Amino acid sequence: MSMPRQVKIVEVGPRDGLQNEKTQLSTDIKLTFIDMLADAGLTVIEATAFVSPKWVPQMADHAELMQALKRRNGVRYPVLVPNMKGYESAHAVGADEIAVFAAASEAFSQKNINCSIAESLERFAPVVEAARRDGVAVRGYVSCVLGCPYQGDVPLADVARVAKALKDMGCYEVSLGDTIGTGTPEKARRMIEAVAQDVPVAMLAAHFHDTWGQALANLYAVLELGVATIDSSAAGIGGCPYAKGATGNVATEDVVYMLNGLGIETGIDLDKLAAAGRYINQHLGRAPASKVAAALAARDQA
Repeated sequence: MSMPRQVKIVEVGPRDGLQNEKTQLSTDIKLTFIDMLADAGLTVIEATAFVSPKWVPQMADHAELMQALKRRNGVRYPVLVPNMKGYESAHAVGADEIAVFAAASEAFSQKNINCSIAESLERFAPVVEAARRDGVAVRGYVSCVLGCPYQGDVPLADVARVAKALKDMGCYEVSLGDTIGTGTPEKARRMIEAVAQDVPVAMLAAHFHDTWGQALANLYAVLELGVATIDSSAAGIGGCPYAKGATGNVATEDVVYMLNGLGIETGIDLDKLAAAGRYINQHLGRAPASKVAAALAARDQA
């Protein structure tokens, strides 16, 4: 299969990127960040998570943020929900797309959400059903597709089984996450080939972390198989909670620069994207993890 001519980027910075940050940001800062990302041409921006403030303090303003959000035509703002309570809260403030999550690793599922994979899927079935009844689109996440911090290797059959379960439940797209970023291109390719036996490639997204510096190489490998949706985070915000000090999400700037070089359309303005990344990093008090963002900053200062 040849590379796609066009790739959809799902920007996860405002949710996945910020959720583990210790620096508490105001709702206004998050809204400005989201608006700058939309201005850069991103059409899918994961806005927040309807999770317990006790577990994720950064997302405590989820309802307020969604109510204040200035929605743009042609831009979708999905939110993460962990259960029916989260879904009902999200739906009440006008969320029209949600994301649900499961793990391909039994050990990770037990440690992360205190239940088995089967139990987690059972928990989400009524959520997806309610969302579909309400006309709310549902995206599914599968974590630990290329390795687990607790059990090590994850059988490809388990990844495919969980991805298929989410598709069968009613998710329009399934995002495959290399949660600890240990994957390599051949492993990533084999994983997509295995999942594609049960879920069409057109329904798959790649969510690869850059902990071991392999994310772009892994993305290139799966682009060659026709994967045309990539999750990434502006400025690479969002460290890997399972590897102290390690980078987590692959930077959207780096992904867009690579795709531009391949002649693949994204509809994203790289300079405006880098400005959004600089903005959020200033408020987090750090330099961007993105190599491209750093190179653009050096160019502009020269």
